Amino acid sequence: MSIGIVFVGFAAMLVLMFLSFPVAVAIITVGALGGYFLYGAPLVDMMGGVIWQSVNSPAILAIPLFMLLGELLLRGGIADRMYDAMAVWLARLPGGLLHSNIATSTLFSATSGSSVATAATVGTIALPALRQYKYPIRPALGSLAAGGTLGILIPPSINLLVYGSLANASVGQLFAGGLVPGLLLAFCFSLYIFIAHRNAGAEATDLVDMPFRQKLALGKHLIPPFVIFTVVMGSIYGGLATPTESAAIGVVISMAFVALNGRMSIHFLIECSIQAARTSGMVIIVLVCALLLNVTISMTGAAQAMTQWIASLGLGQIELLFALLVFYVLLGTFMDAMSMLVLTVPVVIPIVVSVGIDPIWFGIFIVLMCEIALITPPVGMNLFIVHGVRKDGGGYSDVIWGSFPYVIVMIMFTIMLMFFPDIVMWLPDRLAGR
Repeated sequence: MSIGIVFVGFAAMLVLMFLSFPVAVAIITVGALGGYFLYGAPLVDMMGGVIWQSVNSPAILAIPLFMLLGELLLRGGIADRMYDAMAVWLARLPGGLLHSNIATSTLFSATSGSSVATAATVGTIALPALRQYKYPIRPALGSLAAGGTLGILIPPSINLLVYGSLANASVGQLFAGGLVPGLLLAFCFSLYIFIAHRNAGAEATDLVDMPFRQKLALGKHLIPPFVIFTVVMGSIYGGLATPTESAAIGVVISMAFVALNGRMSIHFLIECSIQAARTSGMVIIVLVCALLLNVTISMTGAAQAMTQWIASLGLGQIELLFALLVFYVLLGTFMDAMSMLVLTVPVVIPIVVSVGIDPIWFGIFIVLMCEIALITPPVGMNLFIVHGVRKDGGGYSDVIWGSFPYVIVMIMFTIMLMFFPDIVMWLPDRLAGR
């Protein structure tokens, strides 16, 4: 009975979303109103205390700080110079600037925490150069959309922060777990480019033939993101700061770099703060509504019932993960990544823990599923973003077909992590002294 109630509620949310209701409205309609009709006013009263206790935490404060950090790098001109430096160093590789798209996305991901911001930033910077050197449009758009997904896997990651809040998991351990897979996935993207698009960019001869002294001079523009990432992550893993405190340190350092570039002003700070507040507000509102839904789900006992049902099937870890892989890939075709995360984690976490899957490892798994959702049509957010920054009037199908091979790469990469979980857990275990 309880499982049936949850499925009805889930179907109702999907219907509301298809009717173009905002995600937060759809969730709170089912969570709060459904809880009221099932259990009455006392449950609604209890929701207020749960929400306050969950949101009034330092981990949530890290979300707007990391958003602000990304805005400072974007609007301060640091991201533009990062791409210029990557382009001259990587243009000689087979695939040329396509590698620069992935490398710049990787580096920007290590400071921004947002896939949408990464795709929009790198796409805006890279597309003029890609058109100038006559790169084929589908591989170019696909590499930008796929590279942007790294923003929610490589720490600091907004999605890992949200997952940590929902699953009551250590954010520091999650960040550590995402680092090695994030870098390996970026390498897999570049490996695919090396194999499939090795002849792209043959006309970028002025980048290839640039004098070494000039390349070295441009390399200094890679210093800011490396410094920010080292300080932010080093302060967390060194036990010197919490994720929230390290985010604040990163904001201060990025402001210093912006000031050195001559971009700092009151108007600049206001613009960055307003945009960061808008994006953070969207994320936190969805998170709060998901927490309301979690209260109702916990009262139905659906999580416990589903855990018992899965246990009765006798599924092992690999079988369960393959089933979840198929489920999330299908779900991601018609639901955005953040909604998918907040709606399913409360129900799925007890199930995966019951079969012995580490919640830190599963956090990386589900973020990979969110990455796939970002570039699968029809509602892949990064597809819309990259298509939106394209100014030549081309069709939406170009970015879909350009991104499709990267979906296959990510699925294969996820399957590899299933069979070799130590790829994820090696760094968290070392940092924890295990």
